[in-house]
Amino acid sequence: MKTIGKVVGWTLAVILVLLAALFVAVRRPDLPYAGLQAKYGSPSDHYMDIPVYSFGGSSMGVIHLRYRDQGDPKAAETLVLIHGFAASLADWEPWVQRLGGHYRVISIDLPGHGLTLAPKGYRTNTDGFADLVDQVTTNLGVKRFIVAGNSMGGGVAWDLALRHPERLDGLVLVDAVGPPPPGATKPAGGGPVVFQLLRYPIFRGILSQIDLGPLVSQGLKSAFVDPKLVTPALAARYADFSRAPGHRGILLGLQSGERMDPAAMIARLGTIKTPTLVMAGEADHVIPFANGQELARAIPGSTFIAYPGVGHVPMEQIPDKSASDLDGWLGEKVGAKD
Repeated sequence: MKTIGKVVGWTLAVILVLLAALFVAVRRPDLPYAGLQAKYGSPSDHYMDIPVYSFGGSSMGVIHLRYRDQGDPKAAETLVLIHGFAASLADWEPWVQRLGGHYRVISIDLPGHGLTLAPKGYRTNTDGFADLVDQVTTNLGVKRFIVAGNSMGGGVAWDLALRHPERLDGLVLVDAVGPPPPGATKPAGGGPVVFQLLRYPIFRGILSQIDLGPLVSQGLKSAFVDPKLVTPALAARYADFSRAPGHRGILLGLQSGERMDPAAMIARLGTIKTPTLVMAGEADHVIPFANGQELARAIPGSTFIAYPGVGHVPMEQIPDKSASDLDGWLGEKVGAKD
């Protein structure tokens, strides 16, 4: 028995050493911000510094927020675009190119994403993001606007409709976070591996230190459905932004927050009065298509558009069709066409 115990002990020790060596091999530090800005910045970029305060009222510093203000500055309507989890404003460029002739288009990098920097210790949730969008648009002199959000950004958008309804002329939810239908079970495979791992504190701690590139690539292929759309440059951009200073802590913090009870979510969504368009890809492996249907049912008077064979990001996978649908809906429901 002592011999067996020694063998087991040595085996466990070897496994621990190998795991430690693997962790050291894949561990990656933050990337310097200046290098990321040089690589991914654009002449279209602008920056806004927004003060941040602790719950006690003391200053934490500023959010150095990247945004783009494009399209027709004299347009009757302004579109504000909010990206999803671990994404950036770059995801919206296909829509900006197609809609900029009719609208003023503002896109932003949320804290923890893209080239927006937040002070050390900054933590937030969708309520905080919604208030931030309200502040950014106010600072830009935009009194009313149409907000569109994808995935987590869709949750920020409908939260904005609840917290600041007086600011909105329209609400557009693109494969957005929403309630599951009654009796729904998790889809086969449980979604991208990176999202499954983020559910557990031990893996969140590990992921906060390592290179997320391989997991990001797998998640993108799941989101886009067509793997040919997930180019090395696209995967590199996502992975690099996840390693911007302080980003991994904010991203992991967003995944560790409490989830709203579905019944409570449906009750809140039922109070939205803003004209609403819900878009959903039928092949979405990140947020099930049925959740999009339930989201549309929960918001009174909403319009629902389904996209067969399309995944989590219609604005990138089918930009012509999705932008045209949005433009048509805005002209009909919001009166936004020239």
